[in-house]
Amino acid sequence: MKSYNVAIVGATGAVGEEMNRIIEERNFPVKNLLLFASHRSAGKEYCFKGEKITVKKLKDDSFKGIDIALFSGGDEVSKYYAPLAVQAGTVVIDNGKYYRMDPEVPLIVPEVNPYDIKKHRGIIANPNCSTTQMVMALKPIYDAVGIRRVICATYQSVSGTGKEAIEELKEQTVAFLKGDSINTNVYPHQIAFNVLPQIGSFDRNGYSSEEMKMLLETRKILHDDAINVSATTVRVPTFRAHAEDIHIETNSAITPEETRELLAKFPGVEVIDQPDENKYPLTLNAEGKDEVFVGRIRKDLVFEPGLALWVVSDNLRKGAALNTIQIAELLIK
Repeated sequence: MKSYNVAIVGATGAVGEEMNRIIEERNFPVKNLLLFASHRSAGKEYCFKGEKITVKKLKDDSFKGIDIALFSGGDEVSKYYAPLAVQAGTVVIDNGKYYRMDPEVPLIVPEVNPYDIKKHRGIIANPNCSTTQMVMALKPIYDAVGIRRVICATYQSVSGTGKEAIEELKEQTVAFLKGDSINTNVYPHQIAFNVLPQIGSFDRNGYSSEEMKMLLETRKILHDDAINVSATTVRVPTFRAHAEDIHIETNSAITPEETRELLAKFPGVEVIDQPDENKYPLTLNAEGKDEVFVGRIRKDLVFEPGLALWVVSDNLRKGAALNTIQIAELLIK
């Protein structure tokens, strides 16, 4: 089997560290693995297949001889370094938002639109975590009966913001229980024992950037600009895994039973839907798992025809690192 020189950009972040683990777990055919980060993180060491790899400072010439680069270093890093990588002959799979809506860059969820990878010109974009798990649940329904509208409320863990947010939740929780003063640095308000109805900046239309991503990215992935998605994205005081309450207006009627069968057959989706036994997807159970879990499948009481779903997924895995590596696996095929 051919092996590849692979680089992880942003290797010391929460997603970068997860990429390192998943590459080894899935036995991706790596010839050499290089880890890059800013000067602040250069010198750190990580293990890969029993060997220590030292993180290097990212430079303009870092991509010589690199076949595939997995980017998770932020939008400014992607904006500057991705074109340099492409010039060096590297294929970039970018986990940030900078290239997602670029018409020249495919936006890929491998189970949903693998055929789009053929359109790449050196850069492939990984969708937003909340979009990824939603379209995984929507795709089999969309193919079967079509979808007109989606209303979604998300319950997103702090790991979606990064390591600093995880530490802030820990510190605020301890301080709150001790009765000490609460310090806020990452979020505009206390996150411990609280929920924040804001993820990203607000647009003039009143929707946040995260909410607009769910609309625009869903349309691009499904190649359907007629789908309307109205989302309210909320940060909740959990450490890992996102949950979504999704209400769907379909073009044709479909029963909950038929929906369960479709979802159970779809790759990467697991149905947990026995509410009479209190069995439904939980964020705690999704941590460290690759699947997108779907439950609470029922007929919607507003949309006719329509469905309501509860969807849970580990945002650091399928929502970010795993999907990026699945794109790389699709690429080398």
